[in-house]
Amino acid sequence: MSKALQPVRGTRDLIGAEARLHQAVGDTARRIAGLYGFEEWFTPIFEDTRVFARGLGETSDVVSKEMYTFEDRGGESLTLRPENTAGVCRALVTNGLTQSLPQKVFYNGPMFRYERPQKGRYRQFYQIGMEVLGSAEPLSDAEVIAAGWHIIQSLGIADGVVLEINTLGDAESRDAYRAALVAYFGAHEEKLSADSRVRLAKNPLRILDSKDEGDRRLVAAAPVITEFLTPAARAHHEAVLRQLAAFGVPLRENPRIVRGLDYYSHTAFEFVTDRLGAQGTVMAGGRYNGLVEEMGGPATPSVGWAAGMDRLAMLMEAAGAAPAVVRPVAVLPMDEGAEAHAIEAAQALRQAGETAVMEYRGNLKRRMERANKAGARAAVLVAADGALQWKDLVTGEQRGITLGDLAGG
Repeated sequence: MSKALQPVRGTRDLIGAEARLHQAVGDTARRIAGLYGFEEWFTPIFEDTRVFARGLGETSDVVSKEMYTFEDRGGESLTLRPENTAGVCRALVTNGLTQSLPQKVFYNGPMFRYERPQKGRYRQFYQIGMEVLGSAEPLSDAEVIAAGWHIIQSLGIADGVVLEINTLGDAESRDAYRAALVAYFGAHEEKLSADSRVRLAKNPLRILDSKDEGDRRLVAAAPVITEFLTPAARAHHEAVLRQLAAFGVPLRENPRIVRGLDYYSHTAFEFVTDRLGAQGTVMAGGRYNGLVEEMGGPATPSVGWAAGMDRLAMLMEAAGAAPAVVRPVAVLPMDEGAEAHAIEAAQALRQAGETAVMEYRGNLKRRMERANKAGARAAVLVAADGALQWKDLVTGEQRGITLGDLAGG
């Protein structure tokens, strides 16, 4: 016998309880997104590599180290999507929707990054996300964040999760801040990691995201952007905070939350928890006012977030919020001559909205054992003449019923 094949490192099968958790996350998010007027978009899981190289920045770790990029048989460079915001912005332009703004988009699906697998982080992972494309108003920032909080609450995991928020200001604010960072880190360049010395020349804001311990000690004393906000940028931020209070979203300000790419502006935020160890971010996003332009469209102010379904599912499990297993009704033909009647009974239950399972093999005793093992709450025993008996597998009570009783639920 040949050795059994295994899933590729960093991937895994979602079966049983894990599958139910992921389905609950997706279904809940889709329902809440609909309440806020978002429509679901389905974009391809692979795109022209330029979609992500432009959208994420050539020097970002995702583009330079983590993307699954390959050349297809036609010689085109394609990439499995490492995130979906760039693809959504590309779809907006491709489908001529920049004339019909704003667009409120929800998505749900797999993403791919070549990174070191660890708890809650996989090479094929799953995300939900929401984007408001074409609105510059602070209220769109606040509403998309509130929708995210609504999802977190509806999943039963709000306890221990908090919103941290910052502002990246406008272009004038960031220019002044960037100059201050260059001056500060330049004075300590010899203490920076090799990666951050490169960032100092190319994009000093990315030093603030560094995981290097030496860098982090320097970052702790670095200037914060709130010292450099223009009046307009400060007004936008204050409006978002005021509106989030109206939505009832608890928060704390964190001036260290940044986004390294130039098209990010104003609001940046993360929902964080201490219940997942080092991987504490469960939902993150912000305002991006130049990404649609990178896809060949017009200037389109936008804001959104993405959340890892794997981490949300882990939080649900830890909180005891896992969805209940549906207990079906087992339909058991008592002999071969009862099969047609059993099929009719099973379909009547299904038409009435009941989950019905048919046991195919073995004698009645074996079929009943499998029904109990499957967690069935009741069994319908079907005789060759079509007579039906309902057996409650919890109480043991048994009674005669008709096909009409099943059809009525």
